[in-house]
Amino acid sequence: MSDVSEQLTAAVSDYFDMAIQAAEHTGKVWEKFIQQPTSAEDPAACVLNDFSEALKELGEAMMEHPDKLIDDQMDLLKKQQALFQNTVLRLMGKEVEPIVEPEKGDKRFRNAEWEANPFFDYLKQLYLIQGNTLKKMIDDTDGLSDNARRKVEYLIRQYTNAMAPSNFAGLNPDVINKTLETGGANLAHGIEQLTEDLEASANGALNVAMTDTSAFQVGVNVATTPGKVVYQNELMQLIQYSPTTEEVFKRPLLVIPPFINKYYIMDLRENNSLLRWLVGQGHTVFVISWVNPGPSLRDKGFDNYLLEGPVEALNVIEQITGEKDVNAIGYCLGGTLLSAALSYLKKKRKERIKSATFLATLIDFSMPGEIGVFINETTIAGLEKQMDMLGYYDGRQMSFSFNTLRENDLFWSFFVNNYLKGERPAAFDLLYWNTDSTNLPARMHSYYLRNMYLNNLLREKNALEIDGVKIDLSAVKVPTYFLSTSQDHIALWKASYEGAKVLGGKPRFVLGGSGHIAGVINPPAANKYNYWTNDCLPEDSDEWFQGAESHRGSWWPDWEAWIQEQGGAERVPAREPGDGPLAAIEDAPGSYVRMRIQDVVGR
Repeated sequence: MSDVSEQLTAAVSDYFDMAIQAAEHTGKVWEKFIQQPTSAEDPAACVLNDFSEALKELGEAMMEHPDKLIDDQMDLLKKQQALFQNTVLRLMGKEVEPIVEPEKGDKRFRNAEWEANPFFDYLKQLYLIQGNTLKKMIDDTDGLSDNARRKVEYLIRQYTNAMAPSNFAGLNPDVINKTLETGGANLAHGIEQLTEDLEASANGALNVAMTDTSAFQVGVNVATTPGKVVYQNELMQLIQYSPTTEEVFKRPLLVIPPFINKYYIMDLRENNSLLRWLVGQGHTVFVISWVNPGPSLRDKGFDNYLLEGPVEALNVIEQITGEKDVNAIGYCLGGTLLSAALSYLKKKRKERIKSATFLATLIDFSMPGEIGVFINETTIAGLEKQMDMLGYYDGRQMSFSFNTLRENDLFWSFFVNNYLKGERPAAFDLLYWNTDSTNLPARMHSYYLRNMYLNNLLREKNALEIDGVKIDLSAVKVPTYFLSTSQDHIALWKASYEGAKVLGGKPRFVLGGSGHIAGVINPPAANKYNYWTNDCLPEDSDEWFQGAESHRGSWWPDWEAWIQEQGGAERVPAREPGDGPLAAIEDAPGSYVRMRIQDVVGR
């Protein structure tokens, strides 16, 4: 035991020697962050103030029923005492049953030492007991408003997961073993990576590297479906993909991706590309590639994105193909934009979209999902003041906020791997896309937060006006296909279901397995997950699910069968991009998608 202690002491000493070498550079990085102005108007300060109010409400509610609080505390003491007694018995060589065990799928305690070694097992169980008690105290507290409860639950979860012993070098057997093996080099490498990540992060957020970014290049090994950029304006490039069939459907297909992410989530790899699959089915596919905006586009709003995005794309598609009518697909916020475009075109008597598909889309924002913890007047007002100074909302801040909604998988696992174990993250195309963030213009982001998330006005008849046109989704009569996913934490499937009832046309609602990305990007060849269908659309989503039929595999073929039922099955000779009246500007994926935030804002 003394040898092990001496080795660990030596490793720590070596670590400090190496840490000193990085201290000067790291200190400069931290100085940059510290010197950023903070005030009550700062978004981070607004968020903290908002959470403080929720905690205050929690404290007042707890004091209304002190008996529950005492019972929870006594239960905690009993379990802690039992754990201590069990640990003593284990040290004496006796077998005991654990007081508590990690939830199934908890990857933090996979190392066998967390169970085999009495010391680590004690730490693990003590942590789980305390965390479960905190959660139970919240659950047992009556009288909390829904808003406060969501915030408190989020805050307690963040605190609890941050305090996991696996996140501390001296308490994690994996890190201890790594430190002994490398003589502390892992910790030195960790400091180097932390410094790199701080330099690449937005103010107020630590964007931990999730993948080896050097392993991917847009247009080389991601976003590789052949095509041409056939049009561009300040906000978007329009890509037309090269056909792979001799004939194509006469009616083109317009794909509208979310404007908070880059479109190539639908075109990561050849065998996992929704866009390539659509081309292979015989569709003439056009996709919008949004610009990564900087300060110069600060005044671009939701109306600009609608008019200069899908509406302008329709005009271009008609010039190229001669077709006025299209089918359209909107993914996430691209679907939200599509819904508004449908109403706008209806009022303009230009109903050119003959079917609309909504992938993981919110139209009714009454159930905003976990992101709702950040949606309130105080936080939005602080964010607007920051955006007023910058002219945009930094996409890296958005990525950090979304990552905290799955903090163990998307933050702490990488924190341990990168900074404590000193390992470089593996190459993973999905995580590369996830870190390739996109800014939003100040006016656009403010409009979206206020009118959709905060006030839920999109679903209200004539509550929003775009270019002098009142938006009324109930007047839209085109057939619609709604695809939601059962584990989506961003666009809850029951919230998406409510949106399907807002539009006036005949909807088909389909529920896929998995989450916001994997459940959508699920090629048939993989034969993964399943999906549920129900030809009826009852008022209650639970009733829909009870009557739904489960199918193995991908929802893509179901959509293809549906789209052909909507008319437009006539075929014409394949259309090559650039052969029409508009000359190709450049090869797909174009230049807009290659713009990274650091290139746009210079830091």
